[in-house]
Amino acid sequence: MENNYKKLAEAIFPNINKNVEYYENLYSERSKKNNVVTRFAPSPTGYMHLGGLYISLINQSFAHKQNGTFFLRIEDTDQSRILSNGVTEIINTLHNFDINFDEGPINETEDFGEYGPYRQSDRKEIYQTYAKYLIEQGKAYPCFCTKDELEKIRENQNKVGESLIGYGGKYAVCRNLTVNEAIKKIENGESFVIRLKADNNGIKRVTVKDIIRGEINMEDNEIDVVIIKGDGLPTYHFAHVIDDHLMRTTHVIRADEWIPSLPLHLQMFKTLGFKAPQYAHVCPILKLEGDSKRKLSKRKDPEARVGFYFEQGFPIIAVKEYLLNLINSRFELWREKNPELSYKDFDINLNEMSKSGALFDLNKLLNVSKRIIKNMTDEEVFQGILNWSKLYSNNLYQFIIKDENKFKSSIPIWHKNRMDIAKWNEIEKNFDYLYDLNFLQKLNINNEFLNFPYVLEILKDYIESYNQNDEQSVWFEKIKNIANKYNYCVKIKEYKNNPKNYNGSIVDVTTFIRIALTGKKDSPDIYEISQYIKEEEVKKRIKNLIDYLTK
Repeated sequence: MENNYKKLAEAIFPNINKNVEYYENLYSERSKKNNVVTRFAPSPTGYMHLGGLYISLINQSFAHKQNGTFFLRIEDTDQSRILSNGVTEIINTLHNFDINFDEGPINETEDFGEYGPYRQSDRKEIYQTYAKYLIEQGKAYPCFCTKDELEKIRENQNKVGESLIGYGGKYAVCRNLTVNEAIKKIENGESFVIRLKADNNGIKRVTVKDIIRGEINMEDNEIDVVIIKGDGLPTYHFAHVIDDHLMRTTHVIRADEWIPSLPLHLQMFKTLGFKAPQYAHVCPILKLEGDSKRKLSKRKDPEARVGFYFEQGFPIIAVKEYLLNLINSRFELWREKNPELSYKDFDINLNEMSKSGALFDLNKLLNVSKRIIKNMTDEEVFQGILNWSKLYSNNLYQFIIKDENKFKSSIPIWHKNRMDIAKWNEIEKNFDYLYDLNFLQKLNINNEFLNFPYVLEILKDYIESYNQNDEQSVWFEKIKNIANKYNYCVKIKEYKNNPKNYNGSIVDVTTFIRIALTGKKDSPDIYEISQYIKEEEVKKRIKNLIDYLTK
């Protein structure tokens, strides 16, 4: 019978001349130093989801923290769904987030590393070699059933209330074809796929150990699944088992949507005689919707798309540190205790990850990003804004390149000891009074403001007294003199104790000036703002407010 199986294998794969020993030797065991090997294995079928970035960060951090290897593999066997330049999109996104793989594709056609090719569409011969081997061993067979025939099998199973729904057991009709019958069908040009014979020895349930979730008790696989499709390419299930074995993956860290397939995958490893890697299934990133939680959705949630963070201008490191918060709640405390260390020094423990899913919180991300920006140097802030504006804000970019030194001089005004900015696209909105070349005073006036006495007089006196060359102490002394002149208390504590004795406080006086200069009641230091926009503009804006109040 063994010779007959080899005859069948040869009829199916006449052009496959290599054997499994060839590939086992070609992709030899990695050095003992590589005791941890992880991978990120996306499909180039669309723009990257935040969940993909999340998974890749876990894999990279886990491997590199233990001096292991992290590689990128492109799973593109479903050619009908491939996005043009999809591989480039994945590579660029990972590199932009400083997620650097040790092996993998360089571009749409080239790879680097000794365990490639790193895209499954280029490994067709490898998969067919192992499929041929399984047929020779009597562990796989060709199936000639049409779609209509498969549908009738399912209908019958449902009709009689079978617990097994699918192509398996007594319903796997092509499994019972003799070698000669199968060969004859092949010679007649009948279409076929290759199926793996389910081999569970009658065991109905299996206990699977997962690093994150612990032991999982599941139904074992009883379906003769397809491993090679009609086009000669493998299914995901078969390809990933071959790849993870030959690429010597030690830990498969992937989304929990693959948990139902785990018994099948482990069965495949066993059938092929491979040692299975350790599995860790990561819970999805969730979003609160009303009182319930759901998966973050590209269709519903703009923040699910990785490109959202580029467009908004979040510093890359802020997004990564936020994701580390989701990966492990211990990261936040670690960061507080180790503000000077790189996030790469944080030790990810897979068994500490959530078993129920992390909840995405945009406000938390904004707070993380504000802290990151506050701790940047002015030069780092400048480079971040410059790079972002070049792609996403032509107005701001043109303003910057017109006079880089002037723009740089503005950064300390709002950056020093403040947390006003969480992302670069807030610059123009929050500080339009600094960066809008056509800034038109955006007055934020209310009745309370209009009821203050002597507002016009205070503003007129300020114009008369203002001198660009004054030191800050001299400038402030002039404001105090104006405040005293119109009975605005210059001592805050005294004003709080006796507010009825005064028209207001010196805080109110500076607020009048602040609104005139910025259109806002809250802003960075107005002396520094005045020094930046220069005397002519200061007086012009004060005059604009006076004109507004006298209409």
